[in-house]
Amino acid sequence: VNFAGITIAPLIYPENFEIKIGFDQIRSLIKEHCLFGPGKQKVDNTLFVTDFNHLKDLLEQTAEFKEICLFEDSFPSDNYHDLTAGLQKARVEGTYLEVEEIYDLRRSLDTVKGILRFFKNTPPEKYPRLKKLVVSVKYYTYVDDRIDAILSKQGKIRDNASPSLKQIRGEIVQKQASAGKRLQSLLKKAIEDGYIEKDTAISIRNGRQVIPVPVSNKRRIGGIIHDESATGRTAYVEPAEVVELNNEIMELELAEIREIIKILIAFTNSIRPYIDDLLVTCDFLGTIDFNRAKALFAITINAGLPAVINGTGF
Repeated sequence: VNFAGITIAPLIYPENFEIKIGFDQIRSLIKEHCLFGPGKQKVDNTLFVTDFNHLKDLLEQTAEFKEICLFEDSFPSDNYHDLTAGLQKARVEGTYLEVEEIYDLRRSLDTVKGILRFFKNTPPEKYPRLKKLVVSVKYYTYVDDRIDAILSKQGKIRDNASPSLKQIRGEIVQKQASAGKRLQSLLKKAIEDGYIEKDTAISIRNGRQVIPVPVSNKRRIGGIIHDESATGRTAYVEPAEVVELNNEIMELELAEIREIIKILIAFTNSIRPYIDDLLVTCDFLGTIDFNRAKALFAITINAGLPAVINGTGF
């Protein structure tokens, strides 16, 4: 069985040829070792190879990766993310990458950096076929810098991603603290007056800070009733004294969302000229994943590099 890559020529072989020789099962077994979608797609797209030199390249790539899997500890095998759909979407002016897509982009680029570093740090004579794949990869630190400017290490939009966002978030914190203090004061008084139990705590309903109150006492705390418990024994009341403050917080949170979208649009605009190269990088990760999957499968069945002869006779 040839694990290098196989192409079915529809004009020569019947459509069910793979099934007859059992190669469809081999595809499935190799795909089980893939880390993400593009690697699996390359398994599905693999066709029979008739060019001898290309065949040797593919076979030796797999053999080299088998050696990596067996004897190397530092080859990156985490954070393979399929970025194709997001990057294709981002080609269109006015669209933007979501926060999670940018986070996946950064983690994938870190993986690519790790792969490039791995091959750079190995002796020149090691893994020559796989090193040829690296030539197609263009790595731009500009993209890294732009991501780091707006995203924290945890994948959240930084407070200082823009001056406006920093101001909005500062006001939200300030008003939430004011609302919290006022609610705590009202809660303490309600406990002292015997309207609610001592262990009662401020809750959240519909995005608003509220006080849980026994239904029989819900009119004693003037305000808006946002919800009741499943048992119907507790009402969740937003005191009138904090309604306006909570309204201001909600308006600020909407302003925060609008500002984040502006930041994401500006970021996407800034990296749009690099999308073609980023897509090549995604394809490179898919090729690495494909080779790794073939190598792992070869290890599971104790397969070795086959000897091939450039000829037509037997």
